[in-house]
Amino acid sequence: MTATRSAEFVNAVIKAYDVRGVVGEQIDARFVGDVGASFARLMRAEGASRVVIGHDMRDSSPELAAAFAAGVRDQGLDVTHIGLASTDQLYFASGKLGCPGAMFTASHNPARYNGIKLCRANALPVGQDTGLNTIKDELVSGVPAYDGARGAADEVDLLADYARFLRELVELDDIRPLTIAVDAGNGMGGHTVPEVLGVLSQVEVVPLYFELDGTFPNHEANPLDPANLVDLQKLVRESGADVGLAFDGDADRCFVVDERGEPVSPSAITALVAERELAKEPGAVVIHNLITSRAVPELVEELGGTPVRTRVGHSFIKQEMAATGAVFGGEHSAHYYFRDFWGADSGMLAALHVLAALGEKDRPVSELMSAYQKYAASGEINSTVADAAQRTAAVLEAFESRAVSVDRLDGVTVQLPDNAWFNLRASNTEPLLRLNVEARSQEEVDALVTEILSIVRA
Repeated sequence: MTATRSAEFVNAVIKAYDVRGVVGEQIDARFVGDVGASFARLMRAEGASRVVIGHDMRDSSPELAAAFAAGVRDQGLDVTHIGLASTDQLYFASGKLGCPGAMFTASHNPARYNGIKLCRANALPVGQDTGLNTIKDELVSGVPAYDGARGAADEVDLLADYARFLRELVELDDIRPLTIAVDAGNGMGGHTVPEVLGVLSQVEVVPLYFELDGTFPNHEANPLDPANLVDLQKLVRESGADVGLAFDGDADRCFVVDERGEPVSPSAITALVAERELAKEPGAVVIHNLITSRAVPELVEELGGTPVRTRVGHSFIKQEMAATGAVFGGEHSAHYYFRDFWGADSGMLAALHVLAALGEKDRPVSELMSAYQKYAASGEINSTVADAAQRTAAVLEAFESRAVSVDRLDGVTVQLPDNAWFNLRASNTEPLLRLNVEARSQEEVDALVTEILSIVRA
C-alpha cells in the first residue's frame, strides 16, 4: 500500500477537472506515482490494459510523467509514452490507441506549477464525479498494492499522425493564400503548429515565441489575459498578417486576433464553427456553456440546429457531447469540442476552421466575424470575497424587481429585459466570485458591471 495523506492536502491538489499544484510543495514524483497507481486501478476495473502518457515542455514534466508511468506499471497496466505533446495530441493518442491517457501540464499556469489531465479511452473525461473523487479517497487511505505482473512500456511518435488527422477534418486545399501570425507563448504550439500548418502551401506562418521553454520568458502562456496578446497584436499589424493565433501553454486553446490586431471573442468563434458544422449536418446539436454569448444559441436555432446549455468546465461539456451526440461545443474560454475528435477539445482544429472560413472568402477577419458578434460583453471579472454566498444573495436582492428569470445551473444567471444578462459563479478553488455580463451595448454592460461590483466588493 502507498503512503497515506491528509484529505486537506489531497483536496488542495486534485481539482474538479484535473490534478494541479506547485512542484516540490504539492506535486512531486512520489505523489504523482501514487496518482498513477490509483488511476491504473480505476482503469483496470473498467477493462483497460494500457495507458498512454504525454507531457509538455515544463522542466518538471518528464520526471513527473516517468513517475506516473511507474505507478501505472506497478498496477499491472502497460504504458505507451508519446513524449512531448499538446493536450489535444494526447486526446488524439487516446482515441487512436483506444486507451486511457494522462497529460502532464499545468496549461496556462506559471512555471512553478504542474499537473495531470486524465481521460478514459477515446478521450472520455475523468472529472470530480467520474473518477477523481475515487482517486482522492485512495490517496488519503493509501493505494492498495497489486500482486500481479508489472506492466511493460514502449514509446511511439504520433505527432505526424495527429497533424494529418486534423487536416483531413477541414478542407483547406482551395483556400486563398494567407499569412498567419502565431504566438506559441513558448508552449506546445511551438511543437504542433509547424507540423500542422507548416506543410500547407497556401499558408505562410509568421512565428513568435516558438522555442519550447517552460519558464515562459516572454509572457505567461495564458491568452485569456489581454496583456499576453500584446506581442501578437503588434506582430499582426507589423507583418500585415491576415489573422493572428495565440495558443496557451498546452496548446489545447486557441485565441484569434483579427487583421487590425483586435481580439475576436471566443463566443464568435464558437458561432462560426457551429455554422460550419451545421452546414455539414443540418439539425445537429451544438453545446455552449452558460456564459457563452446568447448569439451562439440564437444562431444555432436560426440554422435549424439544437443548442444545449451546460455548466462551465470541460468535463461537463464532454459529458453532454456524449449524451446528446452533439457535433460541436464551445466555451467562452476558447475550448472547442468536436464529435469528429472523440468529443474532446482541440484549439488547433478550431484554428483550421477559422483559416478555412477566412480562406474561402475574399474579406478580412474583422468583416467575417462581425456577423457573429451581436452583443457587447464584459469578459470574466474576478473579485476576492470573504463570503461568496452572502455577496451573491445581496446582488440577487438588488436585482429582484428587474429580473426576468434567475437560474442556478452554475452559480446564478440573471436574465434582464432587452436580452441583457449576468452570471455570478464562485470559484471551486479560490475565494473568488466570477462575473460575466452581456447586453446590447457596451454602455449598458459597463453600467451593469459598475452596479454589480459595487455590491460584490462592498
